[in-house]
Amino acid sequence: MKYILKAPGKIDVTVDLPASKSISNRALVINALAGEGVAPDNLSDCDDTEVLASALGSMPEVIDIKAAGTAMRFMTAYLAVTPGSHVLTGTERMKQRPIKALVDALRYIGADISYEEAEGYPPLRINGRRLTGGRLEISGAISSQYISALLMVAPTLEQGLELKLAGEVISRPYIDLTLCMMKDFGADAEWSDVDVITVRPKPYEPKRFFIENDWSAASYWYELLMLCRDEESEVRLTGLTDGSRQGDSAVKYLFSMLGVRTVFKTRERGVPTTVTLKHVETKPPRLDYDFTNQPDMVQTFVVTCALTGVPFRFTGLASLKIKETDRVEALKTEMRKLGYVVREKGVGELSWDGERCEPAADIVINTYEDHRMAMSFAPAAMVFPGLKIDNPQVVSKSYPHFWDDLRRAGFEIQEAD
Repeated sequence: MKYILKAPGKIDVTVDLPASKSISNRALVINALAGEGVAPDNLSDCDDTEVLASALGSMPEVIDIKAAGTAMRFMTAYLAVTPGSHVLTGTERMKQRPIKALVDALRYIGADISYEEAEGYPPLRINGRRLTGGRLEISGAISSQYISALLMVAPTLEQGLELKLAGEVISRPYIDLTLCMMKDFGADAEWSDVDVITVRPKPYEPKRFFIENDWSAASYWYELLMLCRDEESEVRLTGLTDGSRQGDSAVKYLFSMLGVRTVFKTRERGVPTTVTLKHVETKPPRLDYDFTNQPDMVQTFVVTCALTGVPFRFTGLASLKIKETDRVEALKTEMRKLGYVVREKGVGELSWDGERCEPAADIVINTYEDHRMAMSFAPAAMVFPGLKIDNPQVVSKSYPHFWDDLRRAGFEIQEAD
């Protein structure tokens, strides 16, 4: 199935964003390790969170987390410290996503984990037990979800955990988010050196926990407003906080350079409020940015910058190769359909210097089973009327009501075979 998109000329809408997937998934695991206190408030209803909640709630012998990469990493560590024997599996794409670094780290501190099929990849056989812990070194350049998975189970280890991150540390805001949430639940965890995190063996304490809405989801509305030619258009987004712990809250600073202003209704730190997005008269000659800490926003900014004529050089993209798809290759391919030649000039780098090509006569965006491909390219309908999105239902992974919200904003969306 495909969606054919026709965008409105003006936008004036209030959007109830989904709850943060990143916070929801961490809250579920920590809450389970704390002894199943009160369920977190405002839990995300996306696919990734639902499969994790289901797995933690039922704990069957075979746990299928489908396409949820976060759930695969978090459940691997959780099952390793939880009594019982389980097989952890997922989709065919999930079976191609590496997990060796996390398995090796858990084995080093005593975990009993084996591979059911290919070495280094799911599915996994995990026999849970109390682990010793101690000192562990792991590359800081791997997925931050591996590091967060290790950190969240660390308070349950007999000796706690001293985790040294070797080399460059990518996605540091996600690690900091994990540490902050662990502390919220009573853990004794901190950066004890510039590259060392120390977690002492102090149990979690059950508590009520409220989950703010998702800044990653907000990024598509910034993009939409940026691509809207009507200067009076306005978007209001609910449930966001000033000073958010979410790394993708940096979207407000990046889009301020491109021409979108963020206005908070209230500025009480940590209290969810409504933010209003408005056009401002500014446009940089180019945008150079290192996305090491915000890799999930790369697709949004590639599309936005190219379609508004802003050349760019984006670095820190190495982790995009092992996401739901190879996002670097996917971006290069799909941007050509729109008439833009985006080049990969080095490892973890994408750039556009203004080079154009002939756009496709009938633009159909392949989503590669990747929710962020669908959502980052949908706003391009503001520039390319009738643009088609293939397999649009992939948005359910993180933002199930995305298309309904676009309709409320004035988009006409038709189904096609």
